[in-house]
Amino acid sequence: MRPILEVRNLSKRYRIARSTSLREAFTELPGKLSRNGENGSTLWALRDVSFDVSRGEAVGFVGRNGAGKSTLLKILSRIADPTSGEVDIYGRTGSLLGIGTGFHPDFTGRENVFLNGVMLGMSRREVRNKFRQIAAFAEIEKFLDTPVKYYSSGMYVRLAFAVAVHFEPEILILDEVLAVGDHSFRNKCFEKMEEIRRRGATVILVSHDLQSIKRFCDRVLLFEGGHLVENGEPESVINSYLRLVGQIA
Repeated sequence: MRPILEVRNLSKRYRIARSTSLREAFTELPGKLSRNGENGSTLWALRDVSFDVSRGEAVGFVGRNGAGKSTLLKILSRIADPTSGEVDIYGRTGSLLGIGTGFHPDFTGRENVFLNGVMLGMSRREVRNKFRQIAAFAEIEKFLDTPVKYYSSGMYVRLAFAVAVHFEPEILILDEVLAVGDHSFRNKCFEKMEEIRRRGATVILVSHDLQSIKRFCDRVLLFEGGHLVENGEPESVINSYLRLVGQIA
């Protein structure tokens, strides 16, 4: 069976602008290059990353801050373009990459449900039909007509997660969002994620909560310095990560 996600030799480069004083701005020649041939330095957030994900699989990404995980998720979510390499996705994708992503701060929760739903690919009719389910899952009905700029981070996540999972994606991508919120709501989210998987959907989860990764994921990918350094069974890869950060010998 063809994988639902194929990543081939994926790389992402960022150019970091060099800080320039006012005097330098007026005295340096236009287009003067630094030693590496660019106005500043180059950061490779990802280098030659390749892997597949099967339909219905739950895959965790782990690694230190700056390892390339969030950059990879942005590329998989079509928010960022790779510098080189290819990503092939064979299914409808729903992403939740950060608190408030896709929300307009001056719009109410109700308005943002429709905005976010449409951005995820739902029709307005589909959002209307699922609105009560979304509101009930988020448990913030009293605040749906309040601008979301007044929401706490936990309220943001409740509403954004509710929209993402009721979109019924074939691939659900989550980046650290379950680190916010109370214990009971996190459990509710994992139950919903398990329900999504039983329907045959794929889940990609980035989290520093290693117990959640071990509990939920079939397979774990370890990233370091923009490279995929290990891909395998959760306990083995998590132990490699703990050795990398010096928490176990």
